[in-house]
Amino acid sequence: MVRYGKGGDPAGIGRRPARHRLAALALALLAVLPLAFGPGPARGEARIKDIVDIEGVRENLLVGYGLVVGLNGTGDGLNGSPFTEQSLIGMLERLGVNIRAENLDTDNVAAVMVTATLPAFSRQGSRIDVTVASLGDAESLLGGQLLVTPLLGADGEVYAVAQGALSVGGFAVAGDAQSVTQGVPTTGRIPNGAIVERELPFEFGELGNIQLSLHNPDFTTARRIMEAINARFGRQLARATDPSTVQIDVPADRANDVVGLVTEIEQLRIVPDQVARVVVDERTGVIVMGENVRVSTVAIAQGNLTVRITETPQVSQPNPFSEGGTTEVVPRTQIEIDQGEDNRLGVVEESVSLQDLVQALNALGVGPRDMISILQAIEAAGALQATIDVM
Repeated sequence: MVRYGKGGDPAGIGRRPARHRLAALALALLAVLPLAFGPGPARGEARIKDIVDIEGVRENLLVGYGLVVGLNGTGDGLNGSPFTEQSLIGMLERLGVNIRAENLDTDNVAAVMVTATLPAFSRQGSRIDVTVASLGDAESLLGGQLLVTPLLGADGEVYAVAQGALSVGGFAVAGDAQSVTQGVPTTGRIPNGAIVERELPFEFGELGNIQLSLHNPDFTTARRIMEAINARFGRQLARATDPSTVQIDVPADRANDVVGLVTEIEQLRIVPDQVARVVVDERTGVIVMGENVRVSTVAIAQGNLTVRITETPQVSQPNPFSEGGTTEVVPRTQIEIDQGEDNRLGVVEESVSLQDLVQALNALGVGPRDMISILQAIEAAGALQATIDVM
């Protein structure tokens, strides 16, 4: 039974102290939040969409050679960039201007390489972004205009045509005694600067089977993907053919909805497996260890011989009113030797985890660069149950 106080207040809640009302509100929120948001994904789970590529759904790289005009004296020097001069002459001849007998001297033109990525299923007439980079000795592409440039695919066919004003993120300013350069002024972008002229022939909706290609090939991961798909649809649609490929047969009742079938598969979650691996970059001292790295019982000691020499020369002055006295610099040298006597021998127990290994090495006062040598020594002793990849 609920008791009401004055004014219809249940059990006199309105008359409770403010801190009691806040505590009650917090408890109510804690009870409601799990119901509102539902249980989150299990730890380590990933969507199939994020760990595989689908056959046929891929990008294609395009490249082209063109000219940028309208530069404010920061273009290529025609004497040092003959390809720019030849391209300029050829372009003008196509426009009906013959200047082969003339001595060209302009620094407002630059030869550039134009690159772009053609997304999957791009349709004729759609637009894509392009990147423009100087090929000669131009100082800056700021304010330049790219002329019509065909973009070729790997098969030599033209798939897009680019043209437009460049957007350059850097600049270069120079005077007689000083120069300032920010960013890379010889590279720019043209958002939506190319028009797709040719489509890649691929009918995704007519596929009889779908191939999933794993980003990181692994037998266990491929099998888990297969099991998740078969469990979702209640029949044997998927099979793992090798560590990097899972093949899915499109059922007859979904032949007209292949996109919907792929959408359901992409949202399934699994726990990817991985090989125990330690990645080491000796140049920067970076160490990355997977969670499956294990170490057998091993004893570790680390000590360095450090010799520190400090020079603190002192000035010796002659006594007042002395005859023949001179000011001299007297050397003072202090030598300190640290043989690592405070370091201890540590024992790492059998089959410790990644966290235990790091804690044991840190307890010995080991830095990242020394840790690299220790890990390599542990592997040489056969106690590291993982592979080391040195970058």
